[in-house]
Amino acid sequence: MSKSKDSLGEAAVLHMVCGKIASGKSTLTKRLARTENAVVISEDIWMVHLYPGELRTLDDYVRCSGRIRRALTDHIQALLSARMSVILDFPFNTVDSRAWGRELFNGAGVGHRLHYLDVSDEICKTRLRARNASGEHPFETTDTQFDQIMQYFVPPSTTEGFQVVLHAAT
Repeated sequence: MSKSKDSLGEAAVLHMVCGKIASGKSTLTKRLARTENAVVISEDIWMVHLYPGELRTLDDYVRCSGRIRRALTDHIQALLSARMSVILDFPFNTVDSRAWGRELFNGAGVGHRLHYLDVSDEICKTRLRARNASGEHPFETTDTQFDQIMQYFVPPSTTEGFQVVLHAAT
């Protein structure tokens, strides 16, 4: 695979995050943005502005997320091809979502990192309750919704061939 390099020899990289709800994906992407000289594209920000009040069910999320991903694919590949590293604050929590990520970095001919936040349900639910109580996050998720959504969660497998960076709960 060829890698786009800038004049300093830095290769563009697509950073993706995989982890349960409230595992720390957005916190990690913000930290990566400071250390990786990359732009962050956040699904939550796009969702809150494009679909205010429309995300009531898991089906709503899947439909709207798919639209955003289709709309951003060419733009993300253009950024990567222009040697700009990109951090996607989207949940790469299923084999299908990771296939989209593969399409992005392969299409642009750049490297990638799949950051996997391995955090227990108990820790995530504790963080989720605190996040809901703070009112700072654009979406509130109940424990029941967490359990429903996590039925679809698939941790990355070595057979998928991603460069996985493991982030364990601390």
